[in-house]
Amino acid sequence: MKANLKILVVRFSSIGDIVLTTPVLRCVKQQLPGVTLHYLTRRRFADVLKANPHIDKLWLMDESIDELLEPLRDESFDYIVDLHSNFRTLMLKLFLEIPSFTFNKLNLRKWLLVNFKVNALPRKHVVERYLQTVKPLGVKNDHQGLDYFIPRDDEIGIDQLPLTHLHGFVAVAFGAAHATKSIPYEKLKELCSALPVPVILLGGKAERELANRIEADFPVKIYNACGLLNINQSASIVSKAKAVIATDTGLMHIAAAFRKPIVSVWGNTVPAFGMHPYLPTNPNRNAVMEVNLKCRPCSKIGYAKCPRGHFKCMLEHDMSRVPAMLNEIV
Repeated sequence: MKANLKILVVRFSSIGDIVLTTPVLRCVKQQLPGVTLHYLTRRRFADVLKANPHIDKLWLMDESIDELLEPLRDESFDYIVDLHSNFRTLMLKLFLEIPSFTFNKLNLRKWLLVNFKVNALPRKHVVERYLQTVKPLGVKNDHQGLDYFIPRDDEIGIDQLPLTHLHGFVAVAFGAAHATKSIPYEKLKELCSALPVPVILLGGKAERELANRIEADFPVKIYNACGLLNINQSASIVSKAKAVIATDTGLMHIAAAFRKPIVSVWGNTVPAFGMHPYLPTNPNRNAVMEVNLKCRPCSKIGYAKCPRGHFKCMLEHDMSRVPAMLNEIV
């Protein structure tokens, strides 16, 4: 294999999936002398990667990739590492006409698990499978976990937090892109009542209204940061937390990148998909909460509402268990 390779890594979305590709970037950059590494993703996820020192150039697309095709071809890449593997990346590979390494999503096996509850998935984290994609390049897993780099301008100083939270807090990321992966109000209230320490609620504008209700229920214990911070500022809060409680979402993986003790709360999706917190250097700092139901998983992604109408996968969680779970992993 020639020296000084030029490689394009592709992963369009989403926050968590992009964070899960960071070991590939680090291992490629550190193990292939002289490599130049480019990364193609959607513009709205640029903040997740813009401070990553392993990326030499970040390519950003909106809805169409067409305007980037010629500039990408002009770069004369040696290889494409396709970690998204969909029709759009197939078209990109055909257009660039260069060797590629493509991640196998195992969609048929996921379909079997969702529809027939037959688990034929390998007992490997998706990070390990991402790294298998670049194994032909001679790249090996360094087992150092995920990376997340916060631009200096987005760092939240501890002095910017409420006085009640200066001596330690738990971060709770209760939302998700799909409602069936999110912690509903009654369970979030139960969780915040059970926690004996100050709490910072993290999420986007979509979570702000529900978080306002929780803040009104616990006006001293709760600081509602939902909708007030960008993703890097939220990551900065996570980096300062004593522990993180999170659903199957991007902030869970960001917490893993900072090696935080994590209680992950699962709804309609399952850890068996290989997307649980990746903590190879701190394997005992992760506790999983999931309800054993015959209907789980009902989707590999999620729904706007429970397809069976009962939402037991979240409503049957006993949030009073969380403090004891935290004590075991902190």
